[in-house]
Amino acid sequence: MTTALNATHDPKLRSWVQSANEPGCDFPIQNLPFGRFRAAGSNEGFRIGVAIGDQVLDLRAAGLTGTDDMNALMSASAKDRQALRAAISAGLAEGSGKKAEWSKALLPQAKAEMTVPCRIGDYTDFYTGIHHATTIGKLFRPDQPLMPNYKWVPIGYHGRASSIGVSGQVFKRPQGQTKAPDAVEPSFGPSKRLDYELELGFFVGRGNELGEPIAIGEAEEHLFGVTLLNDWSARDLQAWEYQPLGPFLSKNFASTLSPWIVTMEALAPFRARFERQAGDPQPLPYLDAPSNRESGALDITLEVLLQTAKMRAAGDAPARLTRGNTTEAAYWTAAQLVTHHTVNGCNLQPGDLLGSGTLSGPKPDEAGSLIEITLGGKQAITLPNGEKRTFLEDGDTLIMRGYCERAGAVRIGLGEVSGTVA
Repeated sequence: MTTALNATHDPKLRSWVQSANEPGCDFPIQNLPFGRFRAAGSNEGFRIGVAIGDQVLDLRAAGLTGTDDMNALMSASAKDRQALRAAISAGLAEGSGKKAEWSKALLPQAKAEMTVPCRIGDYTDFYTGIHHATTIGKLFRPDQPLMPNYKWVPIGYHGRASSIGVSGQVFKRPQGQTKAPDAVEPSFGPSKRLDYELELGFFVGRGNELGEPIAIGEAEEHLFGVTLLNDWSARDLQAWEYQPLGPFLSKNFASTLSPWIVTMEALAPFRARFERQAGDPQPLPYLDAPSNRESGALDITLEVLLQTAKMRAAGDAPARLTRGNTTEAAYWTAAQLVTHHTVNGCNLQPGDLLGSGTLSGPKPDEAGSLIEITLGGKQAITLPNGEKRTFLEDGDTLIMRGYCERAGAVRIGLGEVSGTVA
């Protein structure tokens, strides 16, 4: 597993890019997340960049890679990825002889246009948030909130990649069939119960051959990194269509990613034990390993904020709805998702995206969706300006942020992902 600490994690390490040394910075030299960018307003192709402070380093211009193909870079072995990280870190470190040369390869992030971090071939959405699953289950099945298989098998479904966009995405309100409980037949129209889902996205790096499962002890060698993911959901469409095959139009209209992939190597100081509650079944042997129990979980704080059109017009800052931590939310680890996905020989490929599912904590102020916060739309929330919400309205902008903080380590940020309902 990619949990070993090395010189790139040294909390005393500083960069000659001064903004990277500022307290609270999402992208210190200990982070070095990857994304694809180009100068705003240009028609040039997107290039591979690494975030450092408020700048982005062009890897090809710095002589660190010979390609602009992020998927090709992601397919490298864990050893080669770690060597590239070490080279980037050494060149950006304070006192490096690369400062004069690499300064020419920097572009302020404020002047960059970002795109989806890589080509996403396939997208699989899992359902690892046990508190979310329990709360949703209580709304629809009070006597059996969790299905019998939930604590035994990582639940997931195959989604679509074509409508996945990058932070700043603006999308039209979805429409489709809905059916009121007292209606004789369904009706067609725009969704009235539009919601967000707070998730992490795990990007596959090196793939596997068809027919060759990935063992749990090797799973993280095939993970490139983590991003923030908002998997928007039309709850009223979903309630009518999801049985027996699962969500369709309620999910296929948009999903939004943050522009940066924080590598598994960068998250090494923020690993946590993966432990099941007393009385819960232990994972089956193919989903279990000492390394996964010891440090399979990720310690990431996640926040959700909302800014309405009225707030934006008045210059009001977004209001925070919830804040929670992934160690309390996820019932399965990223390694277990990779292993389960491939146990029957399914071949993952560089750039494939695995969604964690909604990550909600055990408390109401840690929920990862409006359907939980408002108890299915029965209990409206009141924003600081007096506006009320049960579900998202036109003009609403939803913002998610993520970061890691721990004593003895430098804060690592995942940046943010925002999206607006048109």
